[in-house]
Amino acid sequence: MALIVHKYGGTSMGSTERIRNVAKRVAKWARAGHQMVVVPSAMSGETNRLLGLAKELSPARSSDALLRELDMLASTGEQVSVGLLAIALQAEGLEAVSYAGWQVPVRTNSAYTKARIESIEDKKVRADLAAGKVVVITGFQGVDEKGNITTLGRGGSDTSAVAVAAAMQAAECLIYTDVDGVYTTDPRVVPEARRLSSVSFEEMLEMASMGSKVLQIRSVEFAGKYRVPLRVLSSFTPWDIPIEEEAHSGTLITFEEDEQMEQAVVSGIAFNRDEAKISVLGVPDKPGIAYTILGAVADANIEVDVIIQNISKDGKTDFSFTVHRNDYARTVDLLKTKVLPSLGTDQIEGDTRICKVSIVGIGMRSHVGIASKMFRALSEEGINIQMISTSEIKTSVVIDEKYMELAVRALHRAFDLDQPES
Repeated sequence: MALIVHKYGGTSMGSTERIRNVAKRVAKWARAGHQMVVVPSAMSGETNRLLGLAKELSPARSSDALLRELDMLASTGEQVSVGLLAIALQAEGLEAVSYAGWQVPVRTNSAYTKARIESIEDKKVRADLAAGKVVVITGFQGVDEKGNITTLGRGGSDTSAVAVAAAMQAAECLIYTDVDGVYTTDPRVVPEARRLSSVSFEEMLEMASMGSKVLQIRSVEFAGKYRVPLRVLSSFTPWDIPIEEEAHSGTLITFEEDEQMEQAVVSGIAFNRDEAKISVLGVPDKPGIAYTILGAVADANIEVDVIIQNISKDGKTDFSFTVHRNDYARTVDLLKTKVLPSLGTDQIEGDTRICKVSIVGIGMRSHVGIASKMFRALSEEGINIQMISTSEIKTSVVIDEKYMELAVRALHRAFDLDQPES
């Protein structure tokens, strides 16, 4: 008998019929002898509906007081879900009990709308499990030290489920979603993309940060930190498929040293369309320039990704970096008003029509020539590389966004990712 955590997304909880199917699936696992903790999201579209109502009534200026009430409001979506699922489980003949985050409690800091989990008290949950109950806990939310309800931000239910699994030392955390696992790249771009039976945490972390939307990056970070085995699988398979088949379906996200076979050199191709490039031209080439430019950007809570500083010419250099496209206008305005006057230049160029394409794989550590193979494949397609960023297990390039799908297909083919796993 193992302690298992199931997480179900909003689509899986989208109607009473779907909730009934979730209950039947959970009941199947419980009857097989497992202790079950379930973390569901709000019903599909419910959080957006609630926040839409708030937007109609909100004051013009944001404040901590407003953010507190948004969390109070948004948290109710998950409370509806856990209550309905517990009722559906009881209809299946199981003892089930639901808890809101503040009842467990899931302790967080006080950063409303984007709180971080600090600890989870498991005493009450363990007592219920020992009594043979299925425990259903709200995702996406917790409570701060003053008793205020907080929410964890986008993807918060994934993070909640992993945190509960870590606190309870669960054997595995199963993330049920609308895809059936992690693929070598997006099948909508490359129809030959192949589902991976397993992938390392490091690789998943890179894929999540590079734009793969299967799991939120915070949940992967949490799982890696506390060594929680994760499995991504589909909630749209029939609920009554054999439990052994279901337990080995999808993609297992695990630890590098757990792998029994030699890892593929490159596991996947990730891409991100939401990038913009900014170049500051003709800045003095002297110590502290990078900090002068990027320090102000960081102070404005704008995340910077790829960075390049060109070779100095006549004591001047060009400095380029990428930001999320949503932050582009704000970053340019910040640089023009607060940074460039002190550098003695007003030359700034921007490009919002770029994208980032990355190859990811822990096998890259022990193989030389991987980056050059990537560059050759892009060159053969006539794709110009504007910027390059590398780490131990990934190489990323910034290119014109109109070539993104061509680049992804070319790289997928070049690294034989359409071939079956050995």
